[in-house]
Amino acid sequence: MSEVYAVRRARLRDRCSAAGSAAALVSRPANVRYLAGGAPPGAVLLLGPDEDALLCPRAPVDGAAGGRLDEQLRLTVLPAPNGDPAVAAAGILVPSAVESLAVEEHHLTVARHRAIGSVAPRLRLADLGCAVEQQRIVKGEEEIACLRIAAEIADQALGELLESILVGRTERHLALELERRLVDHGADGPAFPTNVATGPNSGRYGHRPSDRRVEEGDFLSVSLGAEYRGYRCLIGRTFVIGTSPADWQIELYELVFAAQRAGREGLVPGAGYRDVDRAARQPLESAGYAEGLSPRTGHGVGLEIDEDPQLAPAAMGKLDACVPVTVGPGVHLPGRGGVRIDDTLVVRPEADGGPELLTITTKELLAL
Repeated sequence: MSEVYAVRRARLRDRCSAAGSAAALVSRPANVRYLAGGAPPGAVLLLGPDEDALLCPRAPVDGAAGGRLDEQLRLTVLPAPNGDPAVAAAGILVPSAVESLAVEEHHLTVARHRAIGSVAPRLRLADLGCAVEQQRIVKGEEEIACLRIAAEIADQALGELLESILVGRTERHLALELERRLVDHGADGPAFPTNVATGPNSGRYGHRPSDRRVEEGDFLSVSLGAEYRGYRCLIGRTFVIGTSPADWQIELYELVFAAQRAGREGLVPGAGYRDVDRAARQPLESAGYAEGLSPRTGHGVGLEIDEDPQLAPAAMGKLDACVPVTVGPGVHLPGRGGVRIDDTLVVRPEADGGPELLTITTKELLAL
């Protein structure tokens, strides 16, 4: 993997050089991990003119770096107790001929920015912007393999829960059980706080598990994901508690299922982000549910659970192959409940079979 990280850093260095910066300082943890193989707490990555260095406020502990650090990097542990890796990185450049340092202004604090300026007053600070985040959008097959395993773990955890007795248990209890099962099956942990919603809470965007207990006749919506080697996936499903769903539940479920299928089918290289969103949103709007829909239909996933691209009405840009995204429309009826169906997929060209579905738990409306 060392060669993979070296290539990633070389791409970023070329971009910085073209913009007039001979060095770059990466401080956002997910970006550090992407370029260095791991991100010890507080570490920053300096891409210098001669060599690349990972600067840490303390010696990395095995397992605490969130990955296996690239051995090609020079590892510098700062003297205790008050060394700031970002400031120390700027100090390294003072004796050199470097005139401009690209920094992640969207992550660097004002205080750090000032401290860097005081240590290296002749160093011009340029904005690196979201260059690393943009580079992360298209995934390599090694990254997709990690996402595939994360999805398998999430499917396993959800499948086991569906085989247990649910009536009478609280949303919070079920969410905690799902997270335990994720770890039992090999996940580093949950990809995000697990969401379980029942009855009038089901299908609600942004709901957090409460002490409401599962009752017969409820919709039960679940959203969970596993983290595996840093990569995170998402799956969302909705079920009915009881022997058979009511007519309104069947009608609503079929509508959301059709919307989700339309979004999934739109995942082809070259498709506009907003076109995919529109494909999934249009059936719901036509059925009279325009008000209260989620602000987006899906988003990218990877080292973070919410990455670019954003599948939203105003989103600009087009999909590339090997981009993993979620597609998850939903409808919530106040006081009654609702439906959310969410999958993680990888954009693939038609010649390769079209979008690759990573989360494979059935989307049939099951009565549990």
